[in-house]
Amino acid sequence: MSVLTRDEILKAIKNGEIVIEPFNPDQVGPGSVDLTLDNKFRVFKRVHYVFHAIESAYKEFIKKCTEMVIVKPGDYFLLMPHETVLGQTKEVIKTANNICGRLEGRSTFARMGLLVHISASFMQPGLPGNTQVLELSNVGNIPLALHPGEKICQFIF
Repeated sequence: MSVLTRDEILKAIKNGEIVIEPFNPDQVGPGSVDLTLDNKFRVFKRVHYVFHAIESAYKEFIKKCTEMVIVKPGDYFLLMPHETVLGQTKEVIKTANNICGRLEGRSTFARMGLLVHISASFMQPGLPGNTQVLELSNVGNIPLALHPGEKICQFIF
């Protein structure tokens, strides 16, 4: 199996094997699709109790340890140095059972210290139609303004 090229991505979209909503053909590059940042962020609270890293505790962890921040139109989210938040793409992606994908950051932002995922880059075949969760981490030393609608990452099929 190989990486789909621009023509193959567009053909798969036309055939319904890949669904991207909203879809903008200008976001399709030579071997990937640029995805944009939504305006919703889950910010980690400062807590004084321990959650064990087990999958069954995840939903409880998210409820107790994060709060939702919604950025107003024209505004931005300020990601401080050495801070991690959860974001998401504006686009919903659905794939056929024979197409998988990989979410990658963009080098422009990486040079500033922004990581878009920590360990969740591989997307299984047959994505059901979800936005992609971004593990946004600022590993740099300067605050970064994250603007909803910005091309934040790319999806490789």
